[in-house]
Amino acid sequence: MLTAVREQMGQALFRRVAGPDGPANRARIHDTPGPRWFAPDRPVRTVHGDASMFIGGLSALLLQSLHPLAMAAVAGHSGFRGDPWGRLQRTSTFLAVTTYGTAEDAQRAVDQVRAIHDRIRGTTSEGVPYHAADPHLLGWVHAAETESFLRAHERYGARPLDAAGYDAYVADTARVAEALGVIAPPRDRRELSERLTAYLPELRATPEARSAARFLLLRPPLPLAVRPFYGGLAANAVSLLPLWARRMLWLPHLPLVEPLAVHPTGQALTRAIRWAMTRPQRPSPGS
Repeated sequence: MLTAVREQMGQALFRRVAGPDGPANRARIHDTPGPRWFAPDRPVRTVHGDASMFIGGLSALLLQSLHPLAMAAVAGHSGFRGDPWGRLQRTSTFLAVTTYGTAEDAQRAVDQVRAIHDRIRGTTSEGVPYHAADPHLLGWVHAAETESFLRAHERYGARPLDAAGYDAYVADTARVAEALGVIAPPRDRRELSERLTAYLPELRATPEARSAARFLLLRPPLPLAVRPFYGGLAANAVSLLPLWARRMLWLPHLPLVEPLAVHPTGQALTRAIRWAMTRPQRPSPGS
């Protein structure tokens, strides 16, 4: 009975994040022989394979929205409102392919994303032009994502890394960032912190950013029955944000409540996701 419940939960979660082609993509990514960009013992595999990514991914979207040009590109071209699950599934597949897939498949995925970025151009509501392939803009998206995934794993990961391990994780993500067109991406945590600080003068919460935050946090496209579960993930995603990012987005900071209620909820939820999505070992023949 418990095994059946576990498999049903795991399959439901996997369908949400990987889409209808998830099983086929997973088989191709993991079972196709050939060299990979990252060896099995690399930190990027540890971080990207952990349930903490559910919280880190939400936090990354909120943080990335604070660059007006990045937010304008998302609002105008990504379809995140009309097809939020499709966007999530495409992003998760890209992360899986570049982290675990063959080098050939990883490069093909990067080439596809670069072609899309090259076509995305426009002008903000204030008349400022943007181009998704701009290396500076890509650098912000990469830094915000890497910081969010790292912070989520550090707090909620099954096996948090040491300082050298997280430096190595930043170096691993730089491999993909360079392939996407980022110039001189950060190679360790100190450089990552410095890069985020360098972007601060460019950041602010536009009306589009605050609208996106309301959509992500308060109006997720989910059945009512699972919204409390999602709400716990969302609260923990907010708790990962730097204080300056929360202030920009008008999100609360509750220093007494978060350690006592929010963080333990995040730990419990990530353990539940990890339990559901870890495929049980099948008994070997004759055992």
